[in-house]
Amino acid sequence: MRGLDYIQSKQIYWAKRNGLKLFGSQGNKGLPIYTVTLKKNLFEPLTKTSRGQFEAGDGGEINDSAKIPAKMRALHSSSAIAVNIFQYWNTINKVYQIAHSCGLCSKENQTAEKVKFEQKFIISKAFPFSPNIDVVIENNAKGQYEIFAIECKFSEAYGSYGHKGIDPKYIDLQIWDDIPNIFDFAKSISPTDNDFKHLHPAQLIKHILGLKNKYGKRAFRLLYLWYDVHGEESYIHRKEIERFSEIVKKDGIKFSSISYQKLISNLAKDYYDGNEKYFNYITDRYL
Repeated sequence: MRGLDYIQSKQIYWAKRNGLKLFGSQGNKGLPIYTVTLKKNLFEPLTKTSRGQFEAGDGGEINDSAKIPAKMRALHSSSAIAVNIFQYWNTINKVYQIAHSCGLCSKENQTAEKVKFEQKFIISKAFPFSPNIDVVIENNAKGQYEIFAIECKFSEAYGSYGHKGIDPKYIDLQIWDDIPNIFDFAKSISPTDNDFKHLHPAQLIKHILGLKNKYGKRAFRLLYLWYDVHGEESYIHRKEIERFSEIVKKDGIKFSSISYQKLISNLAKDYYDGNEKYFNYITDRYL
């Protein structure tokens, strides 16, 4: 089974087990994989702060249009899984616990204080738009890093739409001096990326550029959070992550990766007691 089919089927059967009605992208047309309301697709409703952050993003994640439902209403939405996994720890003021489970800091480190969604970091004023980073964990002044940035992928890595390389406009910017290995790699996937099938390195490079422009090389960590599937697609995806990691680490960029399944396992091992409702939801849905 293809990775995309596996993820969609798993989510559809989760919805059926829980008595949720589903619709296609155009009502009765298309795969029935959208919930009736946004709330039905979330463990807990969006907080006022989280909603404001998504409203300020560019992805049309939470608002229905005249023709199609909001992206976050899709069972396989990467923003929905990000909210379901991360927002809870903001709500209970224990962000440092999920930061530790992500492998971003030690268990004793409690400097991680706040989760934000859809944050933008300017690469250059030459561009009218800046890419959105799915999740950002902000640390207090005692932290070694100012932020942990997290790029979240659910089904996207296994779709058939492909992805773009680096626009040559980025190659011409004067921002590459201290990251020569990433620069050489960026040129190799500009304007077209014919090498990576499941990982989208151009997107990760743009995140690195924006974060570096804001914080410098030493004050951030970038995490790639992805959903694991069975078979060859998963194997290739892992190898691509390893290749990218080797390149960026040569330039001193703190980059790591973890699967959602491993993250959930880490969380449950250390923090299940007292958080049973949350864990029962995310393990039933995503493991």
